[in-house]
Amino acid sequence: QVQLVESGGGLVQPGGSLKVSCVASGISISFYEMSWYRQAPGKQREWVASIGRGGDTTYADSVKGRFTISRDTAKNTVYLQMDSLKPEDTAVYYCRLSIMYWGQGTQVTVSS
Repeated sequence: QVQLVESGGGLVQPGGSLKVSCVASGISISFYEMSWYRQAPGKQREWVASIGRGGDTTYADSVKGRFTISRDTAKNTVYLQMDSLKPEDTAVYYCRLSIMYWGQGTQVTVSS
């Protein structure tokens, strides 16, 4: 049984930083592209960043230069380091394994 469990969300002030994690079980992330998505209230879910099997990374324009996706294959975990956070980054953040599996999400709120 494949599971993706996100953690690390919370409340942070504008300009602050937060790192969210996604631990996979039942499958090795080494063989798949891993991605982060987010969904703000009243909006569609949107892609944020991806890391490929070879470690190549891509980012949405809205987060480029502020967010960093990484992975630790030994821990079967993917991370999203978020810096210079803005109120518009407030959303539930989801990890996704390839096109097959989603986590349950973790809430990130950027507010003073």
